[in-house]
Amino acid sequence: MDLHSIVMVKQVPDTANISGQVMKEDGTVNRAKLPAIFNHEDRAALELALRIKDEHGGKVTVVTMGPPRASDILRECLFMGADEAILISDRKFAGADTLATSYVLAEAIKKVGNYDFVFAGRQAIDGDTAQVGPQTAEKLNIPQITYAEEILEVTETSVKVRRKIDGGYEILESKLPVLITALKDSAFPRPFKAKRVMAYKNSKTLLELEKLAEGNSLLYTDQLKEEYQSKHLYIQTFTMDDLKLDEARCGVHGSPTKVHKIDSVVLAGGNQEMVEPNKAGISNLIDKLMEDHILG
Repeated sequence: MDLHSIVMVKQVPDTANISGQVMKEDGTVNRAKLPAIFNHEDRAALELALRIKDEHGGKVTVVTMGPPRASDILRECLFMGADEAILISDRKFAGADTLATSYVLAEAIKKVGNYDFVFAGRQAIDGDTAQVGPQTAEKLNIPQITYAEEILEVTETSVKVRRKIDGGYEILESKLPVLITALKDSAFPRPFKAKRVMAYKNSKTLLELEKLAEGNSLLYTDQLKEEYQSKHLYIQTFTMDDLKLDEARCGVHGSPTKVHKIDSVVLAGGNQEMVEPNKAGISNLIDKLMEDHILG
């Protein structure tokens, strides 16, 4: 069938390590102070796209919007089996909420064009809004299926999906193209392929090539770009100018969502009581837990 899937992926801060020290005064997270990871549900979405490619042919393109270091997860996508990777990066995108983010992503997807599927994780762990996927579908003017648990059937013109709902599931069928948001358990992501790691570990974005050229007077960005393109190691980079975007709809200027207040929650321990490591001590502990209705 040669179906083309575009997968929206995101590099997110490890929210397990968020504290008051990493919050800025404007209510946003200082991502530089947190380790960055591949958003879990986006990885599952990529796996779904790769399975369609395995079964029906075609190709998989991954796109991410983020700072230059987001190229790390694009390489991970290539290691898993993606055919092409695109970084969408510009300082003017900083501070974007879901409305501004979906606008940029939709315009990038339009620029890529000729797609049958757009995949994304249900939500990112740094925002938990589950809005970017649906908003992107609206801007692309294509149908959407959210909370996907399983791809049941794929044809040249349609797809059948099992979707999770409260208390059960429903089976939906949609014409192509369609945007699908995937749950974490919808697919177990495949490991990196050793041959692809060796092939793509040195792939670079335009921003990374510019940095190489800055550090060596004998290197020129245009020449590096041509060299990496010839070796299929170039990760395409889209900026605001490349996408011809309306600056008023990007970044902070295009983001109506504002953080009203931030509270730092401190969990403090109470009184401690030692439990003797014997039968009597454990029995007493169980009795107290039952009295407090923690057990039983």
